[in-house]
Amino acid sequence: MLTVENLEVVYNDVVLVLRGISLEVGDGQIVALLGANGAGKTTTLRAITGLLEIHEGDVTKGEVNFEGHEVTEWDPSKRVALGISQVMEGRRVFAELDVEENLRAGAYVNRNGTNVKEAHDRVMSLFPRLEERKSAIAGYLSGGEQQMLAIGRALMQDPKLLILDEPSLGLAPLLVQEVRDIIVEINAQGTSVLLIEQNANMALSIAHHGYIMETGKMVMDGDPKKLLKDDDVKEFYLGLHSTGDKKSFREVKHYKRRKRWLS
Repeated sequence: MLTVENLEVVYNDVVLVLRGISLEVGDGQIVALLGANGAGKTTTLRAITGLLEIHEGDVTKGEVNFEGHEVTEWDPSKRVALGISQVMEGRRVFAELDVEENLRAGAYVNRNGTNVKEAHDRVMSLFPRLEERKSAIAGYLSGGEQQMLAIGRALMQDPKLLILDEPSLGLAPLLVQEVRDIIVEINAQGTSVLLIEQNANMALSIAHHGYIMETGKMVMDGDPKKLLKDDDVKEFYLGLHSTGDKKSFREVKHYKRRKRWLS
């Protein structure tokens, strides 16, 4: 469904942020993209959704293809109409509007009345809490409720590909589990998902394929179960190591890991 091929991105004509990355999201898949802060995950999303220009970024090499269309230079609105929908980090709900108004705003490109009703019913089925709070002002919702609203608003576009940027960020463990289960259900209903996370356990537990970024490069990818068992992944993302002592993962093999991944 989505292919990113040998992509390079430069900010302000000076700073090279992405260094020839490639990834794929197959039809019906959940694909996890992991990386620490500054690895280039959000820049990758901006290249896919067309939001680079707002942030003074440019694709200088490579291309983005979605369902057979080369969309690298397309406006964001055209990509949304084609079936790409994004939930940004930090939720970004319309704080002054109520829940129902936020959802209607999300349906802007979904002009078919029947499809809008079906999308609305789907959102309320996935998020019963939003049904209970549909008249509440979004800015007064809890963090978990706002995350549900942000995902629901994106689903109102009836997307083929849903891109989630750090959906577990700032949520309590029980809410992280709930968001995880909702992502699985969304995918089971036929929507492909590109999941960007720092929570490796959550993301790789539900993904069909996983990618790991560091300093603008893909350093590892493969079967999520194998990635979870990899010593470097456990060390860097889970804080675990096999030495048996109490050193932090930042201290254990840090230099060797970086040297190997960046070579």
